[in-house]
Amino acid sequence: TNPNGQALLASTIAPHPNQGTATHGASSDMPFGSALLQALVSSDVNGDMEACCRASSVLTHIIKDNLQCKDRVLQIQLETPTPSLGRTEPLLHRIVTCLSFAALAGENDQSSQSEGSYIQPVILRLLITWLADCANAVNCLLESAVHLNYIIELAANKRFTGCVRGLAAVVLGACVLNNASREKGRDAFAVADAISQKIGLTTYFLRFDELRKSFLHLPSGQQNHKQLSRSSANSMSDFQEIEEEETNKGDQHPVLSEIFDSQFVSLLSKLETDIRECIMDLFSRTKTATAVLPVELEQKNGEVDGEYIKRLKSFVERQCNEMQDLLGRNAILAEDLVRTGGGSTSDSSEKPSSGRERVQIEALRQELEGTARRIEVLRTEKAQIEAEASNQRNLAVKLESDLKSLADAYNSLEQSNYRLDAEVKTLRQGGSAPYPDIEAIKAQAKEEAEKESEVELNDLLVCLGQEQSKVEKLSARLAELGEDVDTLLQGIGDDAALPDDDDDDDDDEDDDEK
Repeated sequence: TNPNGQALLASTIAPHPNQGTATHGASSDMPFGSALLQALVSSDVNGDMEACCRASSVLTHIIKDNLQCKDRVLQIQLETPTPSLGRTEPLLHRIVTCLSFAALAGENDQSSQSEGSYIQPVILRLLITWLADCANAVNCLLESAVHLNYIIELAANKRFTGCVRGLAAVVLGACVLNNASREKGRDAFAVADAISQKIGLTTYFLRFDELRKSFLHLPSGQQNHKQLSRSSANSMSDFQEIEEEETNKGDQHPVLSEIFDSQFVSLLSKLETDIRECIMDLFSRTKTATAVLPVELEQKNGEVDGEYIKRLKSFVERQCNEMQDLLGRNAILAEDLVRTGGGSTSDSSEKPSSGRERVQIEALRQELEGTARRIEVLRTEKAQIEAEASNQRNLAVKLESDLKSLADAYNSLEQSNYRLDAEVKTLRQGGSAPYPDIEAIKAQAKEEAEKESEVELNDLLVCLGQEQSKVEKLSARLAELGEDVDTLLQGIGDDAALPDDDDDDDDDEDDDEK
């Protein structure tokens, strides 16, 4: 590093009077710092993210490991694009705005995906370098809650690369580690609590693992890159040379090998260790805040001093026990989360746990086992209830089917009954004549049959009379002719009369028997 050169370059960074209307050709007449500042804010003017990216890289080297340069650049104020929000805004706020523009540009323009793969990491490297060991920069960044929420979004959203999420997690950790604010909502505990609520400590610590894994996919020749010199700092040709190299592997852009040089990787490793310890310490002690006076501390009306003192002592003892238990649980929770996140230091792993912690861990383990057993019992009961519910459903389906059959039969009977009622009603309304007398009908039919038989019998008697008359006449004629009529008639009609004779014999026998 060159502190004098850094201070000289930082002193030239100031807004140019014609910066808002200066063109690209006129920027050569500006001082180095003004041209650099114009390139930084060019993303809001014409969307030139490449110029903003290169300017961010140069500014990183200007303020690197130089607290005075960080504070000096922190004082730079820019005119806001929206005057209603205020006349000026710090340069640090504009850098966060450029970071959001880079994310939007990468989402809207899929063709610039390779370019956007390194623009956000370059800007995040600037923020990490700026916030490291600079409480004023952290305080300036947290002046707007929007900035903190956006950095949390970068670290939590899976649509960003693992490198971007990991660097955003380091920025959040720097806001916790280098936070000297006492203001409620902007102190270190508030930032850590926001991380815990919106990301989760386990997921947050996993972002450091993702960042370390991204180191493995960098081009293998990153150690052979030349170090930044004064001549290379004044010119920006290094980016063009890096982009032309074909040493990258996979989807990693060659510029990322310049970002993750050995010094920056060492800084990230140191920050990770410090961030883990700081967050674990924050969750191991209670938050500093104004205590609200409990109602139990007030003396009741008519309460004697002795009783009041006893009640106060009991309240204080109870509060102390609860605080000790809370501190122990928070310490164990923070330590477990750090270990779950991976990368815990050897010093912290070699520290023996105290007896109280071991007892608490054992109690928690037993509670966990009991909970697991209760879960198994509940699962068994759930299975039984589900089986019984299934049987009840099947029974309900069967009963519903039977009920439907009964309903159909009942409806059929109702229809038949209705039809019969209609017929009866129709018959009753058909006339006032009584029902026909069957006996009378039978008697009438018998009388008519007898009449017909009598008529037929009379006809038969007439025929017989005529035949008898003919026989008599024939007998008389034969007698006149001298024939023996009886002899001639003997044997005539015997065959025809046999049945009648038999009947007569039978009748005679019956009469004899009687």
